[in-house]
Amino acid sequence: MTESITKKESAVVVGLITPEQSVDKSREYLDELEFLADTAGAVVKKRFVQRLPYPDPKTFVGKGKLKEIFNYVTDNHIDIIIFDDELSASQLRNLSMELPCKILDRNNLILDIFARRARTADAITQVELAQYEYMLPRLTRMWTHLEKQRGGIGLRGPGEKEIETDRRLIRKRIALLKSQLEQIDQIKQTQRKSRSSLVRVALVGYTNVGKSTIMNLLSKSSVFAEDKLFATLDTTVRRVVIDQTPFLLSDTVGFIRKLPPSLIESFKSTLDEVREADILLHVADVSHPAIEEQIDVVKQTLMEIGAAEKIMITLLNKADLLAQQTSFGVISNSFPRWIIDNNQPCLLISATKQQGTQDLKDMLVEEVRCIYRHRYPYKTRYDDL
Repeated sequence: MTESITKKESAVVVGLITPEQSVDKSREYLDELEFLADTAGAVVKKRFVQRLPYPDPKTFVGKGKLKEIFNYVTDNHIDIIIFDDELSASQLRNLSMELPCKILDRNNLILDIFARRARTADAITQVELAQYEYMLPRLTRMWTHLEKQRGGIGLRGPGEKEIETDRRLIRKRIALLKSQLEQIDQIKQTQRKSRSSLVRVALVGYTNVGKSTIMNLLSKSSVFAEDKLFATLDTTVRRVVIDQTPFLLSDTVGFIRKLPPSLIESFKSTLDEVREADILLHVADVSHPAIEEQIDVVKQTLMEIGAAEKIMITLLNKADLLAQQTSFGVISNSFPRWIIDNNQPCLLISATKQQGTQDLKDMLVEEVRCIYRHRYPYKTRYDDL
């Protein structure tokens, strides 16, 4: 019987404990990195952690830990080593010479997942741009076999190295992709203007917190939802009517810690749905031990894209997974105040169990109607918009 071509690759993950990253933080990051690896189709066999004042500029970890990793991956025939932080071009080059398998960092892994999940021409173009921008400074490591001078009859030029040619070609490809994204952005702007009469609501939040499930619940649609990171990559927009009040609801790509800046920039046209929304539904996983940091990551990303001052309703989802007795609905003053800003409404819900969702619909409809009353002061009905 032949071996299946879909066999999962084996992997190990590597992280650090530093003065800026505690033992608990390192554990949380590696938990998330393992989840990313699982989403990409790898099976993590072991994790390696080293306490250092800062990452080794040559090999990220020290010589002793590098030898330990080498021995393990050699003895256990490991396919991939995944580092929890971004590796420089020199670190990648040095590690590739020291270790006998594929070397990835967190950014490269996220880009791989995005490439697998992209379905529309828009998302595919955005991911390809981010991949090339990631690849460009790392060509020395990736294509060392192309460093020889060109030679042969008809091929003698000014002495340009193959890698320099490839670098120039990639820059041209990046310029082309940016031009294509500008055209896509213009088309999307036109589409948004054509539906500007409707209030726009955008779901935002950390990846895998249940945004698509809430999208399906409110819009009665069948947006793909899965217990994986970045299950939704392409922005989905649906017209929703609740209690004779119409609005547009969009489900957007999830945020994550240490998200590559190139991805944020590449997904500008996707994030414009967030930037131009009237109301944000910020979904958080209340059962997750790192909820506070996840909320901070989302708020920081919203600030970076200029969407932090929007009307926001915080939805603490997956409350059914809490160990203690849960009271669904509007959050009381006794709930930990670090989760939300004092001036923002907050709901405790379970989208999968449809608990607390009526409070969500009531609160959302009231916010939407408030905007309509301001936008159309002489209208008494909005279902004809």
